[in-house]
Amino acid sequence: MSTKKYSDKAQEKVEKVMHEFKEGKLKSSSGDQVKSRKQAVAIGISEAREEGLKAPSKNKKSKDK
Repeated sequence: MSTKKYSDKAQEKVEKVMHEFKEGKLKSSSGDQVKSRKQAVAIGISEAREEGLKAPSKNKKSKDK
């Protein structure tokens, strides 16, 4: 049994953001150019979440440790 963490629309959003990153057109909220792949993926997932698409919520560290 396989469950998808991301909807197809969310995957498309991340793909679109990664395309911008590869072209050098992706900017962070501060206006600086994004230089890290990880940061680009995080931006794509964040934008998908803002649009209400199915994407995992941010991981929160438990205080049990």
